[in-house]
Amino acid sequence: MIQAIALVLSMQLAGEGVARLAGFGIPGPVIGLILLAALLALVPSLRAIVEPLANTLLGHLSLLFVPAAVGLIQHLGVFANDFWPLILALSLSTLLTLIVTATVFVLVDRWIGTQTPPDEAS
Repeated sequence: MIQAIALVLSMQLAGEGVARLAGFGIPGPVIGLILLAALLALVPSLRAIVEPLANTLLGHLSLLFVPAAVGLIQHLGVFANDFWPLILALSLSTLLTLIVTATVFVLVDRWIGTQTPPDEAS
């Protein structure tokens, strides 16, 4: 488990270094996650090392939302002042995301061409 933690944290550190040196607009931990995914794809044997840590973290995922909830509570005044603009922005962005996702799905489906599996052909 310590090897897995060291691997994950080293990828996060590498991502942070890349983000700071290259000046990307992408946060370091996101770059680190991409590096970790690439490393796991290139070296499949590392999956056995990382999998127990991943399962443990996923089992306690709800705890990771506590800091965000505390931040929301600390800034309740901001949310109270801007309640309707926030609701409007969240609603419109959700609707836009659904529309774009559905459109991309339909376009990719047309591009690839859906084929009926042989057992379902009439």
